[in-house]
Amino acid sequence: MPIKVLIVDDSAMIRASLTRIINAAPDLEVVGVAPDPVVAREMIKTLNPDVLTLDIEMPRMNGLEFLEHLMRWRPMPVIMISSFTAVGSEATLKALDLGAVDYVTKPGMDNISLPQDYAEDIRDKIRAASGARLKLRTRAAAPPAPTLVEPRGNFSSRLLSERVIAIGASTGGTEAIKEVLCSLPAEMPPIVMVQHMPENFTPSFAKRLNSLSKLTVIEVQGGERLQSGTAYLAPGHSHMRVKKNGGGFVLELSREPPVNRHRPAVDVLFFSMAEQVRQNALGVILTGMGKDGAQGLLAMRQTGAWNIGQDQASCVVYGMPREAAEVGALDDVAGLGEMSGRIVAKLRQLNKRAVAD
Repeated sequence: MPIKVLIVDDSAMIRASLTRIINAAPDLEVVGVAPDPVVAREMIKTLNPDVLTLDIEMPRMNGLEFLEHLMRWRPMPVIMISSFTAVGSEATLKALDLGAVDYVTKPGMDNISLPQDYAEDIRDKIRAASGARLKLRTRAAAPPAPTLVEPRGNFSSRLLSERVIAIGASTGGTEAIKEVLCSLPAEMPPIVMVQHMPENFTPSFAKRLNSLSKLTVIEVQGGERLQSGTAYLAPGHSHMRVKKNGGGFVLELSREPPVNRHRPAVDVLFFSMAEQVRQNALGVILTGMGKDGAQGLLAMRQTGAWNIGQDQASCVVYGMPREAAEVGALDDVAGLGEMSGRIVAKLRQLNKRAVAD
C-alpha cells in the first residue's frame, strides 16, 4: 500500500509541483492538498495521511503554530517545506525542535541544480519519515534538561591536544547533535561535525548550538586550527577534511562533487580522520537515513580509532548507524541520552593511559 501524503501549502504552484514529484513514485501517493492548516486539520481527520508536508508561512495559521498543535493533537511525521533564507532556516530549526522529522527547501529554488536529485531527495525523505520515531510533546511537558556529565573534563593537556572527535548525522541530527554537545563539559578535545543541511542553514545551526552548549561552536570557514573546547560545524556548501599541520590539525574545505549524494559528506570527514588522526580519533555516528559515514567510520576503526553509534530505539531514522554497525565500524552502541557519558568515559580511560606513559 502506498505511503499516503497530505500537502499543506498556500501556493498552488508548490502544491502542484510537490504532487507531481511525489506521485511519480509508485510507493507514494498524494491523498490531498490543503491551502492552510485550518483546511488541513479537517483533511487529516478524513484522509488519515501517513506523512504531512507543511509550509511555514501560511494564512489563517502559521505552520509552526499548527505543528505545535498537531504534535499534541495527532502526532504524525511532518516534513517542513522551508524557504532557502536565513529567516527560513531559523524557523526550520524551531520546527525540528517542535517535532518535525525533516525538511526540504521549496521546489524551484536557485540552490536546486539537479531537479531529478531534488525530486528523489523529497521522495526518500517521505519514505524515511513514514517510519520515523516521533518526538512527542504535550502542553505541560517542558523540554528535558540535558544531563551534564561534569562541569569539567579534567583531561591532560596531552589528551586535549592529540585527540579529535568526529560526529556525523543526517535526519534527526540537529536535535541529536544538540543533545550530545549540551551534555558535554567545556573542557573537551576538538570536535568536528558534519550534519546534512543546506548552506544557508548551517550558520543558524552553529549559532544555536553555541548559545546552548558549554563548548564554543563555529561554522567552519576554512583554515581553522583545531583547539580544545571548540566544536566545528562543516558549512552546507563544502566537504570538510582534517589535516595535520605542525603539531596540530587544521580544517580544509572543498567544493568537490557530492559523495553519497551529499556535500558535505560524513564519509569525506571520516576518511580524513582515518588518514590524518588515526588512533587518536573518536568517531560518532548519529541518526540519519542512508549509508553516509559507514565506510569512513570503518576506515577510522581500522586505523585504531574508537567509534560509537546511536542505538535504534533513540534514532529518528535508524539508517546511518545501522549501516555502520553492519560493516563492523562500531566499538560501542548507546542511546542518545547515554552518548555523551560514554564519550567522556572513554576519554577518561584514554587520559589515564596518556598520563601513565
